[in-house]
Amino acid sequence: MIKFKPKPMRLKLLLFFLLCLTEHLHAQIPELPIEMEKIHQLKIKKKGKLYFYWGWNRGAYSKSDIQFKGKDYGFTLSDVVAKDRQTKFSMDSYLNPRNITLPQFNARIGYFFKNSWDISIGTDHMKYVVQTRQTVNISGNINDSSSPYSGFYKNDEILLAEDFLSFEHSDGLNFVSAEIKRFDNILDLNKVQVNITEGFGLGFLLPRTNTTLLDKERYDEFHLSGYGISSMIGLNLSFFEKFFIQTELKGGYINMPDIRTTNSKADSASQSFFFREITLLFGGIININ
Repeated sequence: MIKFKPKPMRLKLLLFFLLCLTEHLHAQIPELPIEMEKIHQLKIKKKGKLYFYWGWNRGAYSKSDIQFKGKDYGFTLSDVVAKDRQTKFSMDSYLNPRNITLPQFNARIGYFFKNSWDISIGTDHMKYVVQTRQTVNISGNINDSSSPYSGFYKNDEILLAEDFLSFEHSDGLNFVSAEIKRFDNILDLNKVQVNITEGFGLGFLLPRTNTTLLDKERYDEFHLSGYGISSMIGLNLSFFEKFFIQTELKGGYINMPDIRTTNSKADSASQSFFFREITLLFGGIININ
């Protein structure tokens, strides 16, 4: 068996060569990633930019208990079903500036205070329509001898006929909110960027409620009715760092303890429910630095 024994001088030269090579590689390898990272950060820099968008939504709601109270009545309807109301698509309804508030829409303006964080204010104009001709349970009393619905109820079934109740936030279940969101780039194709965004919001409800109740005088005006909270996740496609298309999945909770129902301030309703919506949004980006 032959044993290899390098001469001391050759061993020293080999170790010196390896040491120099290691130092050289250690000095050179970080330079490329650092430069690439600087270029990437420069390309996706968003801090100091303003954005805005307009788009449309499709909403859904959980069942809700609705409490009605007035001078001669006080009752609760349990597990009431409501749906949104989509405007039939047409160029005139959705793209004509005179009619763009008719469909369910979303509008927002925001500012990037960091490259990956923005704060915004805006409104989600959803529509909430209680489905007529549904049967629900009622508890409470109606003290109006002229009404066929006068009486005392204890978890009884009742049909929501048009002459009893029509209840909808159809001129807007307007959720006005401030949102804070994180924004992350996941794919950079030079002129096109793919991003994900997620965040949460807090705001107030300013619905315009269209209600007819027990043949009382109708009320249909904007009224500050409660508050809401929400969270969302979205996918964003940005083009030339000037324009973007975004879709979001949003969910949240709404509580409205003070809903105007008739022309009399003595009449009111209250309800709370969960909601979800999916949106399609079109927006622009402005550099204000």
